[in-house]
Amino acid sequence: MTKGERQRLVSHLEMTEAWLKSEVNGLSKAQLEFKPTPDSWSVANVVEHLGIAEPQYWQNLQDGLAKPPSEERGKGTDADILWYGIDHGNRARTGEAREPKGQFESTAKALESFVKLRAKLLDYARTTDADLRGHDLGKGAMDTYQWFVMISSHAQRHIMRIREIKADPKWPAK
Repeated sequence: MTKGERQRLVSHLEMTEAWLKSEVNGLSKAQLEFKPTPDSWSVANVVEHLGIAEPQYWQNLQDGLAKPPSEERGKGTDADILWYGIDHGNRARTGEAREPKGQFESTAKALESFVKLRAKLLDYARTTDADLRGHDLGKGAMDTYQWFVMISSHAQRHIMRIREIKADPKWPAK
């Protein structure tokens, strides 16, 4: 990982953490639980999903680094990974293991879990000497640096979803 790549990764992780906290701060219970449609997620569901998914994605990164280095490089570009965070043209349901099902006692606890892991991710991003570009995730889709960026881009994607929920005309005033 070059110095510039490290800077970009750390900045993106810091940015998405700050955005998520900002989007959730001060919301009422009615606002946290509001769903634009019966089948859509609420803000609380989105935060819970992030609290569930990020530890899984972090484990995927660690698993990729535990494998021997690979000569194969990711087929996608770093820009592709960043675009994933803002492109809502391609929506897919998450895997069952990442579905929000009331795993946390509250949205505050889910956010607390997210922030705690994010501190670990940031510390690692700031200090690691691991060859993140030399390891892939086993499928050749992306290297572990790109996967690290994807973790943050995934959060960004869901922050954008929270903003869409809050922009709904039926969004509760309080």
